[in-house]
Amino acid sequence: MNARLPPLEFLQRQLDGSLPADAATTMQYPTAVSRLLGFRIAAIDAGFAQLEFEADAERHGNQQGTVHGGMLCELADATIGTAHSTAIRDGETFTSIELKMNFFRPVWRSLLTATARQVQHGKTLTHYHCEITREDGKMVALATSTVMTLRGTSATGR
Repeated sequence: MNARLPPLEFLQRQLDGSLPADAATTMQYPTAVSRLLGFRIAAIDAGFAQLEFEADAERHGNQQGTVHGGMLCELADATIGTAHSTAIRDGETFTSIELKMNFFRPVWRSLLTATARQVQHGKTLTHYHCEITREDGKMVALATSTVMTLRGTSATGR
């Protein structure tokens, strides 16, 4: 018997170790890109997610020798997507329609923590704020994003 859980409950139980082996949800967790890049969920709640990532310029670097800004964008987008997945219902899915990044300081090697929170949740559009901090607590980047919830035929096959 396959236990089908809402995304929030699935992620909470996955995080606390109580997820049944046969559990399923409407989303794919961990996502393929999170597995590839090594993102880990550290905390989850309704409209909230916190992901961690071991960043190292030796592996994730740009031509200046620091962690590439694209990695930080992907971390923010994955964290925001995880937060939004906790707010959708059966038959719904979503897509990012806007992502803006501000970069504050470089990263060479650090455990990064990305924390996404809903700023405003509407029927179709939801706005998020995501802070990425280094392990010393200093903010590395700030992202804002707008996510569109899709329903009906717009959600089919996504």
